[in-house]
Amino acid sequence: MDACSEDVINCLPDNLLCQILSNLSTKEAALTSLLSKRWRYLFALVPNLDFDSFSSLHQDHTSFIDFVDRVLKLRGEDRVNRFTLKCGDGFEDEDVYPWISNVLRHGVSDLSLHVSSSLVYWLPSKVFASKTLVRLKIGPENGPKVKLKNVCLPRLKTLILDSVVFGEGEIGFAKLLSGCPVLEELSLCNLEWGYWGSCSVASKILKRLTLCCADCDENPKRVSFDTPNVVYFKYSDNIAQKYPKLNFDSLVNASIDIRMTNDQKANVRYVTDHDEEREIIGNATELLMGICNVKILYLSYDTLETLNFCCEATPVFNNLTHLTIESNQEVGWESLPNLLKNCPNLETLVFQGLIHKATDKCGDVCLCKGLQKSSSSLSHCPVKFLRILKSGEACDGDDDMNIEMEIIKHFLEKMLNLEQIIIYYNTSIKDDLIEVSRQLQMLPQVASSKCKIQVISDSLGSSLMAPCLLYQ
Repeated sequence: MDACSEDVINCLPDNLLCQILSNLSTKEAALTSLLSKRWRYLFALVPNLDFDSFSSLHQDHTSFIDFVDRVLKLRGEDRVNRFTLKCGDGFEDEDVYPWISNVLRHGVSDLSLHVSSSLVYWLPSKVFASKTLVRLKIGPENGPKVKLKNVCLPRLKTLILDSVVFGEGEIGFAKLLSGCPVLEELSLCNLEWGYWGSCSVASKILKRLTLCCADCDENPKRVSFDTPNVVYFKYSDNIAQKYPKLNFDSLVNASIDIRMTNDQKANVRYVTDHDEEREIIGNATELLMGICNVKILYLSYDTLETLNFCCEATPVFNNLTHLTIESNQEVGWESLPNLLKNCPNLETLVFQGLIHKATDKCGDVCLCKGLQKSSSSLSHCPVKFLRILKSGEACDGDDDMNIEMEIIKHFLEKMLNLEQIIIYYNTSIKDDLIEVSRQLQMLPQVASSKCKIQVISDSLGSSLMAPCLLYQ
């Protein structure tokens, strides 16, 4: 038997070994340097580098800095494919900047920086003037501010920035898009644009768009999206006064979190509590009209409240088949009846929690005021599959649990097309799951025939799910 048959790994060429090591983190790959002389520097030649100062491999900042410096020096002029850097407080700009410059100089295509806000306030401008970057991610939340001025990223397809400041307002946003001519995915979180007054996003290339604006006390005047090829849209912002142009011809999946300012919330809740006439304070109708071709839609509880006060008419969502509603005990379901009536092809309805503010203006979506309603938003609802997430999570004692059971009972009685209900109950105690299942078994005959009900606890594991209940 020859030596290669005894040690197949060592007989492989260096380039193949580097490819294997590239599937490991740089920390794990570095451990192979102890195997033999041949392996001593091999880990430094892999095309993908992943440095994490939080790793237990490095006892202090100095050892981490020395390790990164050593690896980059050993690489020489070899091209870097992916470079990931995670480091917290205690590092200086003069430590990190040379690393970023090094990999940019050596043609990095995927750059991910997870660095502390105390490390750098403005990242070096050369990050946004790379001819090789295809993917760029900078974070985390409340991390370094990214101040965008001049952008030239001709090959960039994915851009993910957590904290963003545009130095020139709306003009800066236009420069970003023009500087990324092939950009397909854009994600901007903690975006500060409230003081602009208006914003316009225009791109024929974008396919995925995430814009999450930082909380502020102002409402934008005008917001426009001319993005005809976007299939996924996540949007979080204060309600605008106008949405003059919305082009979402290809939209499939949308997550909407539009909110009022704190002063507006306080005012409208006061008006509601005192039965005073409501005033339209924004224009959510235009936004809904712009996304009404969507197939999958998520609405936050802030959106529900905003629609109640800022929406004159609900458009018809002819293509909508999957709707998720987030609930909150401070917000009612007043806007749900009109919404459900205008979803003629809805198949799956998901509630993230059932506990909400008791009101007598929910139509027949619930009976939280104990009133018998004649509205037909549920009885004409085409929903076949009902999912209830976070059940029991917001319950404060038996009263809230009883409210949840009453709402579920109401769904069973009114939703004539139901075929299945799955309840994800938040508990780590098996007896709680059994009790919920027992209460469901006690529910009276329901209007929808052959409706199956399952209760599942993720924390207990699917193997401990309650037995399926069949109503017929």
